[in-house]
Amino acid sequence: MTDPVPLQAVVPEALAGQRLDQALASLFADYSRERLKQWIKQGHVTLNGEVVSRPRDKVAGGEQVVVRVQSEPQGEWQAESIPLRIVYQDDHLLVVDKPVGLVVHPAAGNYDGTLLNALLHHDPALRSLPRAGIVHRLDKETSGLMVVARTLPAQHALVRQLQARTVHRSYQAVVWGVLIAGGTVEAPIGRHPVHRQRMAVVAGGREAITHYRVAERFRAHTLLNVQLETGRTHQIRVHMAHLHHPLVGDPVYGGRHRQLAGAGESLAARLASFRRQALHAGRLELIHPASGEQVGWEAPPPEDMVDLIAALREDAAGG
Repeated sequence: MTDPVPLQAVVPEALAGQRLDQALASLFADYSRERLKQWIKQGHVTLNGEVVSRPRDKVAGGEQVVVRVQSEPQGEWQAESIPLRIVYQDDHLLVVDKPVGLVVHPAAGNYDGTLLNALLHHDPALRSLPRAGIVHRLDKETSGLMVVARTLPAQHALVRQLQARTVHRSYQAVVWGVLIAGGTVEAPIGRHPVHRQRMAVVAGGREAITHYRVAERFRAHTLLNVQLETGRTHQIRVHMAHLHHPLVGDPVYGGRHRQLAGAGESLAARLASFRRQALHAGRLELIHPASGEQVGWEAPPPEDMVDLIAALREDAAGG
């Protein structure tokens, strides 16, 4: 990545009398007022060619303002040479297909070996962005597509899209039980009142909306296409368990391993060995933060999920 391009504008008369930091926040909405205030104090802002250093100074309107955008280290994370499946990249964003077993962000118990560490190796300039440009997450054992910002304006734009629900994330999920039709789950999600490491449908939780439709039915399972309207922690896993159709293999919300009556050796072995939630983020759509165009990407499910679906399909056909 190249050095950030300076921000330039003429202060409109409508902002006359406002504090400098307030006026800049109106002019350059991709940057927080607090960050702009820091840049003013550090001498990175000029008005009519003269450095200004007091955020409280008033603007008169008509001034030519220039802000030298500063790259700022956001953490002590280490870059690590971890293979990345890059589906798409340009100067503003990149899209990765996260494999099963890869943690997204360093945290207690996973301080290295994460997607963030891999991103810093792929593009060291991401160190200057909050969370190295990561704007949303997938669980460790969930595979699929994630978008990562490569500039601060792109990151702010993607966050706003997530808040406005214009980022569309579609998943494939294999659940226990045969669903007759699709539907929508609209049930608030919060911390489990007893098991604090888990999420649950709880009164007073955050709004959570999940849409699902049947893609394929098997003898005792269903393959679903699921679309998130909101993005709560473990949302699909919690909502499907709430419907009493938990994801196959889910170690947290799936309950005890169950035997499938009449299953052949191949399917029985596949179900017994599938120890992670059968969930894959297969499609991602959003508005490109620079071009304003609607863009989208797809990624096929990983081999273990492909094999599981094939075994279920064979079982349903009487094989």
